[in-house]
Amino acid sequence: MMGWFDFVRSPTGASVDTLRIPLFPLNAVLFPGGVLPLKIFEQRYLDMAAACLKGDKPFGVCLIASGGETGTAAQPHPVGTLATIGNWEMEQLGILMITAHGGRRFRIIETQVGPDNLLEASVELLADTLPATLPGERGRLLPLLRRVVNDLGNERIPEPHRYDDAEWVGYRITEVLPIQNLAKQKLLELEDPLARLEILEKFLDQRKLLG
Repeated sequence: MMGWFDFVRSPTGASVDTLRIPLFPLNAVLFPGGVLPLKIFEQRYLDMAAACLKGDKPFGVCLIASGGETGTAAQPHPVGTLATIGNWEMEQLGILMITAHGGRRFRIIETQVGPDNLLEASVELLADTLPATLPGERGRLLPLLRRVVNDLGNERIPEPHRYDDAEWVGYRITEVLPIQNLAKQKLLELEDPLARLEILEKFLDQRKLLG
């Protein structure tokens, strides 16, 4: 039987188009295939993480549109990324450190705030983009990306490193760029991986960061 961890990473195995999931609105953007370290201390998210671990189920990471990470439930941007919990540890009671792994993108259909201020949503899973090979003219992005991958290591950018995959290259560059989260959100929402690469190359060229 396919578990949730396999499901969110499977390009062909998903027959379910909608899900009901808990949301974790953050001042950060998680990309498919990405890794996001999180420190969890609010009870609603501790309970959420425990339930996700027990049931091998995902939660949703969304950039906050308005509100904050703590307290009253924030208003999220409508497009987010499914997340599964990889490594976790609780060295201090009440503080859970987890590594969230990005799966498929989704669009929020409707949300509901639970009694503990945990935001839940019905979401539509967005179709996987068709595989696209990195165009030869975008190859000048790779030396920079390879340096970043070497600097951050496999824990932060896990293998396989798909330098020939236009979507993987675009996501990995976007997630490490020192740009506003709203700009990262727009690049997450973009459907065309080749258009994403073009935008990134122009941005990096303007700042003379490419050879």
